[in-house]
Formats: sequence, structure tokens, C-alpha cells
Amino acid sequence: MNGLSMHMLVRRVDLFTLKLFLTAIEEGQIGRAAAREHIAPSAATKRIQDLEDLAGVKLFERNPKSVVPSAAGEIFARHIRLMLDNLNDMRREITEFADGVGGRVSISAVRIMIQQFLGKEISNFTRRFPLVNVVLREDSSPNAVRALVTGDVDVAMFVVDDAAGNDMIDSIEYKFDRLVAVMPLDHPASTRHALTFEDLLDLVNYRSSIMAKLRQVAQQRGRELHVKYEVTSVEAARSLVSAGLGIAVQPASMLSMEDRAQLATVSLEGDWAQRVYCIGTLHGRPLSPAVKVLIEQMTMRLTPADLNVSVDARIAP
Repeated sequence: MNGLSMHMLVRRVDLFTLKLFLTAIEEGQIGRAAAREHIAPSAATKRIQDLEDLAGVKLFERNPKSVVPSAAGEIFARHIRLMLDNLNDMRREITEFADGVGGRVSISAVRIMIQQFLGKEISNFTRRFPLVNVVLREDSSPNAVRALVTGDVDVAMFVVDDAAGNDMIDSIEYKFDRLVAVMPLDHPASTRHALTFEDLLDLVNYRSSIMAKLRQVAQQRGRELHVKYEVTSVEAARSLVSAGLGIAVQPASMLSMEDRAQLATVSLEGDWAQRVYCIGTLHGRPLSPAVKVLIEQMTMRLTPADLNVSVDARIAP
């Protein structure tokens, strides 16, 4: 379209003329398009002619009874439809904000993220947006990823390793954590500054993705974990540790002040001990306004003053 500059397009073309152009394509006649858009036929013809003059090419092939778009007209129409669709999306989203963000947000998240972060996040969010219904379900990290991919939830919150290489997910780093060794205060290793993976003996196993990670690291290093006891929760594991029955490995963020007073915690060396918690959405799926503002809140893209909450310090890796 020779001579069609963005400057001239913005200054000289209005949205009504573009809509009229599309209607003329649909009706196959400028007169019928004029009637449908409630404008005089002569005024409609003038608008279409001015649009062609601006474009520098014929947008219609005309005959006595009808009009059909030219090759250039087809290209022009395709882009106009996209632009009007985007404007309609903008109108819908702005309307939702003007009326108060509403709707439903479904989240699948691992237990530690629920316990340590999500309760406060959801509480703050629902105070700000009372019309949004937040649905939360606890699941393992791999299952949270799977629920997102299958479309069962809008947002998944998981450990980054469990979505590595999955190009169906767009993820944002949310929180950082590290695994630590938890042991009785009188354990021989309790005075160590840090432990290596090879130092981890007499482990208390509890059902979690952490143990799966430890087994993977062990396999890579050609060794086997020495698991003495197996339980189903980190709380049960800590009770066995308190009784002197082994060492547990868990995220540092899960330790309360009481735990730290009663048990020794020792850092673990190596990148394998770092944990990154992510917020994931399905790649290519448009986010609703409610999902967008929730993610903005959780990633602190809004200011603390807007959120009326304090900024949580990140856990140093």
C-alpha cells in the first residue's frame, strides 16, 4: 500500500470508516453497508473513496451491482479485523476493571507455597477484589504442572525443576529457597558450617518432591540414599529427627522459630540444594483480568502502597 504512512493513517482515518469498509465487504454493496451502519449512501461512498485515496490503491473491484475486495483490500481487511478485535478485548477488560474485577481464579499449588506464602497473598487479594472467587487446591509440584497443561486450573505454583523444558508453560520466578539438613542439637554434624550431598546419611524420608530430587542427585553421583524411616509428612519427619532417629532435608522456609530453637539446621552445599518456586500460566492462553492482577500482586509489580501489605524479603539462596 504505497504512500500509506502510520502518521496519515492515525490523523485521517476514523474507526467508523474502517468498520464501514468491513461491512461493505460483508454486504457486497456499499449502499447496503450504508443502511446497516445508518449513514447516507453518498457519505459512505465518499468515506470509502477517501480511504482508497489514502491507501494509494483500489480496495474494491466494482461492478454495477456489487463490490468485492481487491487483493490489497483483503490484506487491509485482515489487519482491520485484528485491530478491531484487539480494541474489543481492551474494551471488555477495561469494563471489567471499571465495574470491579470479578470472575474466578483457580490455582494448584504445592503445600509449602500454600503454607508459607499463598494464604497471605490470597487474603490480601480477596480484600482488594472481593468479586473474585479464588479456588485453591493443594497438589504435588508435578501434578500442579499437569493440571495447568490440561486446562484444569488458571495458575500453577510449583518448583521450577518440575516444569523444566515444558514449552507449554510461561513461568515467572516467585520465591527462592534452599534445602537444609535438620538434625538433633547434639548430632555430631550439628556444628558443621555446611554439609555436602555425600554427608547425608541416615535420612528420614517423607513423601515429597524433595526426596525424589535427592534420589535423582544420588543416581547422578552413583550412590544410594540410606533411608532409615519413611513417613508421609514433614511434621512426622521432624518428630523422628527430634527423637534422634536421623536427619531430614527440607526447605529452610518451612522451619519455624520453635523448630530452630529445638533442632539444629545446617546448610547444604551445591546448586542442587537451591529451590526456585514459580508461578505458571498456560502458554498462548489469554489471561483474565483477575488472573493478571493476582500475578501482578504476587510478583510485586504493584507498589506496596497499592497492595497495603509489606514487601516480603526474599529468602537468600
